[in-house]
Amino acid sequence: MLSAALFCLVVAISDGDTLKLRCGEAGAFRQLTVRLHAIDAPELSQPFGRRAKQALSQIAYRKTARLNCEEDEDRYHRRVCRVKVAPNSCTEAHCAKTLDAGLAMLTVGMAWWSRAYADEQSPTERGQYAFAEFEAKGKRAGLWADRRPVPPWTWRAAHPRTR
Repeated sequence: MLSAALFCLVVAISDGDTLKLRCGEAGAFRQLTVRLHAIDAPELSQPFGRRAKQALSQIAYRKTARLNCEEDEDRYHRRVCRVKVAPNSCTEAHCAKTLDAGLAMLTVGMAWWSRAYADEQSPTERGQYAFAEFEAKGKRAGLWADRRPVPPWTWRAAHPRTR
């Protein structure tokens, strides 16, 4: 179940699927740590980890984001959210928040689609995520340039101390 939309400023990028945002009005700010819904990016210590962080930074850093979050936090106390920002091509002061940051990460080949969360996605969203990952693989974009990219869940299992 999703909570109401929040509008927050992206103030930091932790890695390829985690952002820190400042929400609220002046004098009443709160900081949120958000995990992008339905994707998994390489860990910082694995191949393409730093490039994934840089890609997410190019997509979202210092932008106002529209968040639609799950009610519960994940095991690392992060909110799991769909994050939308204005595309980089928009030069207006108040652009529509139409770019799905998770989908953008899949498109540039810097994340895996987390199929375990497919049942939480609409059929349209599932199709978009599956297609974006398929296209990135076909183009050998980002981490797909590696002949055998290691999914982050496999990497974490083999390197438990890197978290």
